[in-house]
Amino acid sequence: MNETLESTATLLRQVSAGDEQARERLCRHFLPILTRWAHGRLPEYARDLSETQDLVQTALLSALDRVDDFEALREGAFLAYLRKILLNSIRMEIRRVTRRNRHGLQDAEHEPADPEASILSEVIGLDVLERYEAALMTLTDKAREAVMLRVEFGYSFPEIAMATDTPSANSARMLVSRSLVQLAEAMK
Repeated sequence: MNETLESTATLLRQVSAGDEQARERLCRHFLPILTRWAHGRLPEYARDLSETQDLVQTALLSALDRVDDFEALREGAFLAYLRKILLNSIRMEIRRVTRRNRHGLQDAEHEPADPEASILSEVIGLDVLERYEAALMTLTDKAREAVMLRVEFGYSFPEIAMATDTPSANSARMLVSRSLVQLAEAMK
């Protein structure tokens, strides 16, 4: 992470105090990360006026507007919070488009066979995706953050160490490895 000279927790405290520059720095830092993560998660049929970038920006601004309700001790915790908001936004957008399609406001040829499907769920299967999400919730907060940072956001082990307050890159690697084993067991 390039801008981790200031911790996420410090920036969030500054945003809470009304510091617009801190808000800008947080947006600059997390916007590309969330955009990469969200790419392909909004199914093609759900992309009309709401493109992925719009959902990412809305989710990030929503989180920053509610910064007083959240205590981020680590960057990984805030990123997990952002992921949850964004995932909920994507689900709401899919439901909105599906409802609109059911009421005949779009051509039947554009309506997907499975309205809840996304590119990711189509590739790995909705069942596996649901088991993955459920298994993630069985992990500790720190382990869940480490797995999401590595698997979903592509963080390196040094980046995971910084984001999760783990002592070293090697410790982060071990945390991810052990957590992935627990995740696999929980998914069986």
